[in-house]
Amino acid sequence: MRFPGVVYAYYERRLRRSLVKDRIPEHIGVMVDGNRRWAKLAGAPTSDGHQAGADKILEFLGWCEELGVRVVTLYMLSTDNLNRDPDELEPLLGIIANTLDRLGEKGDLRVQPVGALDILPHELTCQLERLGESTAAASGLHVNVAIGYGGRREIVDAVKELLRDAQAQGKPIEEITAELSDAQISEYLYTRGQPDPELVIRTSGEQRLSGFLMWQSAYSEFYFCEALWPDFRRVDFLRALRDYASRQRRFGS
Repeated sequence: MRFPGVVYAYYERRLRRSLVKDRIPEHIGVMVDGNRRWAKLAGAPTSDGHQAGADKILEFLGWCEELGVRVVTLYMLSTDNLNRDPDELEPLLGIIANTLDRLGEKGDLRVQPVGALDILPHELTCQLERLGESTAAASGLHVNVAIGYGGRREIVDAVKELLRDAQAQGKPIEEITAELSDAQISEYLYTRGQPDPELVIRTSGEQRLSGFLMWQSAYSEFYFCEALWPDFRRVDFLRALRDYASRQRRFGS
């Protein structure tokens, strides 16, 4: 019975050794998809799938730390997810809150809220703000937690903040429009000051963005994995990195 495990471990080591350090993405975005389907296939409550997905997040971040990834953005709860049935949403929000506590307990992670905090329950908003403040000086892996996140909402929020700042400076609309550029808008995104993700991974076999990092992912490489998020293995991650390293990034040229 141990033979398959030995082969698997050998294959994983080979994959790891094949990776070149300067081809590891600096910033990886991850769409943690498939928790509900995992629970359904297991004949378990939906909340069990969400909990299994939360546990996988902690494991995944450990892999990223080992490989030298600097920034990870986790798509944990979209603006659309907030419209789910309260019987599912309430336990999910509790699991998210517990996961945030676990991230804070690690001590070396810089955790940054990425989303429209004003649309979240007050307690969760306060928790995210406290966690962002308490980990702001951490020097380890930078983890963006996209909670209450929507790509269109992010761009709208960025433009609104840009216009408010311009108005506070007394700039007329003609001057604002003449100066407006994509670089300016980037300075007002939730992820301002960070590198754009070189690689975006989505699990569960779905092949769409669902509003995730719409602006930032303009030149990202995408990797779609059939595994449901709770079943996502280290070897699946290494395969994604190997695939990314084999690509020729063109940036529109």
